[in-house]
Amino acid sequence: MTSPLPLDVETRLADERNVWLCTVRRDGSPHVTPVWFVYADGTWWIGCDARSVKARNLEADPRVSLALEDGTAPVVAEGVARLHRGDFPTTVVEAFASKYEGWDVGEPEGERVLLEVPVRRWLLAGTAQ
Repeated sequence: MTSPLPLDVETRLADERNVWLCTVRRDGSPHVTPVWFVYADGTWWIGCDARSVKARNLEADPRVSLALEDGTAPVVAEGVARLHRGDFPTTVVEAFASKYEGWDVGEPEGERVLLEVPVRRWLLAGTAQ
């Protein structure tokens, strides 16, 4: 998306605590779960357990959809996730700590992965972008 997001969407991306993450299981069925996130510069960042279903799904098929919880004003994104194992970007770690009362997205070390999901396409208020 080349044009900036509407201010109300930017505000929601900064303030909302949860996003629904949809990954694809090996059999092709969807796996949907709410997760904590940080959004910055066109990219979603999500921390999760390295052994979680979502992490295993992404190793096989990195395509994802993300949706904020409020269905009255839809904010949905699609992208391709990249898994980071260790050496998480400092700015992202700090953003998680600020948003989630000091939570360290990288702890315990080695047991967590960081998902990086650049937005490929938006669906905003029912309109594909």
